[in-house]
Amino acid sequence: METTTQDALGEQPVSAPSRRKKRGQENGALRFFLPKAGSSPGKPELGQEMASEGEALIEAFKSGQPFYTLTAWKAVPEVNGGSSPVIVKQALART
Repeated sequence: METTTQDALGEQPVSAPSRRKKRGQENGALRFFLPKAGSSPGKPELGQEMASEGEALIEAFKSGQPFYTLTAWKAVPEVNGGSSPVIVKQALART
């Protein structure tokens, strides 16, 4: 969806960027975690899982720590009309 607004002088239309889903969000495969106690950005360890990105942002802000996103992928063959298959990645559904 693209929205159009006018500039400060009201003359030329300016296009505002549309919001698009990030990769992994289309099927709920993106997960959000706070770090495990004692872990570091150099060696991250996943701790408590958050239900949403918003919840992860709030908890990370409150505690002054980063948060991590995780998407699990599976390699699957795909035959797309050609004679040889191609290996593609497929996001795993959250279980």
